[in-house]
Amino acid sequence: MDFFDKLGKKASEAYKVTADKTGKLAKEAKLKLRMNDLKSQINDIYENIGKKVYEKHTREENIDIKKDLEEECTQIDVLSAEIEDILQECRILKDKRQCQKCYKEIDKDAKFCPECGEKQEEIESVDVEETEEPENVEEDDFIDIEIETEPDVEIEISEEEQEENEEESKDELEKTVEIESDVEDKEESEN
Repeated sequence: MDFFDKLGKKASEAYKVTADKTGKLAKEAKLKLRMNDLKSQINDIYENIGKKVYEKHTREENIDIKKDLEEECTQIDVLSAEIEDILQECRILKDKRQCQKCYKEIDKDAKFCPECGEKQEEIESVDVEETEEPENVEEDDFIDIEIETEPDVEIEISEEEQEENEEESKDELEKTVEIESDVEDKEESEN
């Protein structure tokens, strides 16, 4: 009977490891799809910038980057920041991090970068305990996120909370872009 108990435990452990790896791969694939969509949006914005510049050229008008292209540049900055966040999440899923000097992807626990030899700061993980577990939430619904601060803290956020945070960030960003556009329009009308 002891043999079957051990076998059952080993099978259960193997299943958990496999499920964990599969979950990470699925999340990484989803993140990469999102990143490709963002890159496509950036390319569309680049195309719009090129059209505006060429139209100004054909009309022999001067290009005022602040006036003519600031909105597009702001959108690119926002999308680029989101891409960087996705890359960071992918590194976390693969237990990797980025070298502070050459920006190559390295092992999370590396003391030196294998590419440039730069000494890396040590990452200290402190687990934050949750006092109350929400109902109808499974362990697979959480993502481990490391925030690089002094000291580093590892926090679990459910996918729903993460999506809500992303939506709130996007809404705030869109409001900021609208406000900046309104201010520019007001300044133009005053001149």
